[in-house]
Amino acid sequence: MAKKQQHWPEESEDLDQEDDFKSKSQLKREMQALQTMGETLVALPNAQLDQIPLDDTLSEAIALARRLKNREGKRRQLQYIGKLMRNADTEQIQAKLELFRKDGEAYRRHFHRVEKWRDQLIADGDEAINQLLSEAHYLDRQHLRQLVRQSQREQSQNKPPAASRKLFTYLRDSLEPV
Repeated sequence: MAKKQQHWPEESEDLDQEDDFKSKSQLKREMQALQTMGETLVALPNAQLDQIPLDDTLSEAIALARRLKNREGKRRQLQYIGKLMRNADTEQIQAKLELFRKDGEAYRRHFHRVEKWRDQLIADGDEAINQLLSEAHYLDRQHLRQLVRQSQREQSQNKPPAASRKLFTYLRDSLEPV
């Protein structure tokens, strides 16, 4: 009796198939992570949600989820948001969400950068404004100059730093994180 020869796939074919394969459990974990990210988006304040780049369908789904009171309806809407998140740019959304997390490293880096620019703008005036605008050309020069001058005036008169806070808020909301 002759032994039957078995054909084994070449090693390169086998590796290609392993790279593409995801277990059912892995797919479920990924979908759950997207749904959790969607729940986070639903819970965000409007001001922060407006800063996140979302397509119209996803924005409408999030707005509907916010209005729903029925527990089961909300759960199903969150599942739908998770499904829509599969087609969204989740890396960009995650980066923005990281900025909103006050304990996140990206938030701290951005916060320190904004503080540094605010202090430099108040100390150096127009020279610092030109330097900042060379880095962030999309900022409004006139508004920036007005806030800096108000901050300098407040500082020289020993008044509370209301304009300095406005300058910080403008920079925090306008400067793109690095």
